[in-house]
Amino acid sequence: MNTSLYSAGFNKKPIILALGLAMLTLPVQADTASERRTDQMKKGDTSFQIGEHIEVVGKGLTDASRVLTSVDRMSADVAQSSEADYAWKLLGRLPGVMLTEFNQGSSSGKLSFRGFNGEGEVNAVKLLIDGIPSNSNDGNMPYLDMIFPLEIEVAEVVRGTTDPRFGLYNIAGNVSFVTRSGGNYLDSRLSAGSFGKTQAQFAAGIEQGDLRQNYALSYRKANGYRDHSESTRYGFSGKWGWDMSEALTLNASARTYQADLEEPGYLTADLAYSNPRATNAYNQSDLDERAMDQFILGLDAKLNEQADVKTLVWMNQLDDDRFVKFSAAASQQNRVTKEQHYGASSTLGFSPQVALLQRFYLEFGASLEVQDNESRRYLTKERLVTSQTRDQQFDLQVQGIYAQATMEPNDWLRITPSWRIDQVEGDFTDVRSGTDAPINDYGSISQPKLAVAVLASDELTLFSNWGRSFQIGAGSGAYLIPPRQVDLAPSINKGWELGLKYQGENDLQLRTTLWQQSASGEFKRKLNDPLGDFDNLGATERKGVDLQLGWTPLQQLSLWGAVAWQQAEIETPDPATPALAGKDIDHIPQWLYNAGVDYSLNQQLSFSAAVRAQSSYELTTSNDKGRFGDFLLLDLQASYQLNEQTEITAQIQNLTDQYYEYVWWDGSQTLHSPGESRALNVSVHLRY
Repeated sequence: MNTSLYSAGFNKKPIILALGLAMLTLPVQADTASERRTDQMKKGDTSFQIGEHIEVVGKGLTDASRVLTSVDRMSADVAQSSEADYAWKLLGRLPGVMLTEFNQGSSSGKLSFRGFNGEGEVNAVKLLIDGIPSNSNDGNMPYLDMIFPLEIEVAEVVRGTTDPRFGLYNIAGNVSFVTRSGGNYLDSRLSAGSFGKTQAQFAAGIEQGDLRQNYALSYRKANGYRDHSESTRYGFSGKWGWDMSEALTLNASARTYQADLEEPGYLTADLAYSNPRATNAYNQSDLDERAMDQFILGLDAKLNEQADVKTLVWMNQLDDDRFVKFSAAASQQNRVTKEQHYGASSTLGFSPQVALLQRFYLEFGASLEVQDNESRRYLTKERLVTSQTRDQQFDLQVQGIYAQATMEPNDWLRITPSWRIDQVEGDFTDVRSGTDAPINDYGSISQPKLAVAVLASDELTLFSNWGRSFQIGAGSGAYLIPPRQVDLAPSINKGWELGLKYQGENDLQLRTTLWQQSASGEFKRKLNDPLGDFDNLGATERKGVDLQLGWTPLQQLSLWGAVAWQQAEIETPDPATPALAGKDIDHIPQWLYNAGVDYSLNQQLSFSAAVRAQSSYELTTSNDKGRFGDFLLLDLQASYQLNEQTEITAQIQNLTDQYYEYVWWDGSQTLHSPGESRALNVSVHLRY
């Protein structure tokens, strides 16, 4: 079940001083000086990609030759040709990524990986949009809805605990979306399809001398597969870059988004299986209105031939007003959210000459994330308030520093130690009761990390890594609220990975990994709790095996596929629930599959097919309510290049018309959200 934190109103704080100081410090980002160590470092690249070649330098992406973990990327040609309703759905094509599809208005769904589910109780993935943190307070990813396919340059997934660049929410790894920057182009994509879907996307790039401008305008409207699921979404963004000198570049961007969405609600099992397109009479007044804004200012500086600096300051704003009723027996709720997040990050990377080392790269980083949040909830009847159940205001501030070194004592060995330390501050006010509470004293959260690679040949890399990440409470769960009198310690995640990456001829790439991640004291949000409290899940262990393959045997033919096995168990449960020992964590399928083939018949006509599948999952942590959620979905696409400027694409989603669903347990019954049946989409892509 997804009942994301939604709230309203906040106390705006001055941010200019904090951002200015952060900008002046100019401490770190992870991929700046990599241009000067290209060939040898790429030799140990552990990344896997779908689509055309992706240039990493200058994009704010992970340098997989240093992080030495499972990094997966999707290129612009794949992303921009997609008919995905939401950007998070794109990543279902990447290895080991699980999609949880709620199909409830603004709570459309989310991605997760490494044995974490997408329920919203433990949000374990850090989201970056153009390099800036973009999670909401509870760790969800509403800002990802602002990104439309035509403006995406590359999408990246970094799995594991060894990436030191981020702390908060970076429990199992991170996801980064980079939008188009620079170039001269004018693109438009007009689409129409089943269930009343219409979409218009426009993107433009203007580059003249030292100045760059990029704009994107998107509109999407749909009647929805199910009754009472109409949606309208608008997005606009602008990016600007100025090369002030050969050594100094100033960047800025602004993005705004508005959505109005109906929610069809969850169905009982009988109704879902007999009439999957139905809604409930009691959901007729459920809807959500959401507005979001994002602003970024960046400065890149080349200090000398060995050192680079990258600094970002940013602000995100979320305004959400949701009415939702989860079952016939429950009351309708109004969940109102206003969140204003802002901060700064800076990275310094340089390559000094060090005796006894063939190559050495050192990186320092610092970040500041500040949140002003207010969460209000009401009980309502047909959107008329009957009582208030929550009125909370809370601030959260997380500051972190890290250092990372990449050392090569010879041609075949690479060692990358790193260390990150985060500190958390904040205050909480319960407006209804008039009580205040401090943040839990989490202390200095230490996260040592180590990665090692053996570069056996130009084609073969053996790699391993170990690291720590952390989880703190979300919402009110981060504060020392009575009757609690003892500070809650952070849950420390320890993870390791062993892997092999082969990059051969004919663009043959193969990667296989064995991984494990354990948490010292995992806690999960009570999603429907008026206070916003948490449950102690206890010590947990996750483990898995990933296998990925990509092959281009012919210039006109490419194939890719992946299989992931994962298991998530409760090792030592909370003393109040001893029976959960050894139980599987809910909503985590043990098997994930995806595969695809792309074939070009000639220069004008091309075809592609993609398969995504998963096994069933336990519905609850007690493992006694049955298993649900298995599916196999097949999509087909054909594209015809009419002329140099015009491409026509037809796509069939869920070709076999398989019934699939998201299911959760509300305490007394299963509740179901059916996925879309077979659908046809047709688009025209114009390029100038």
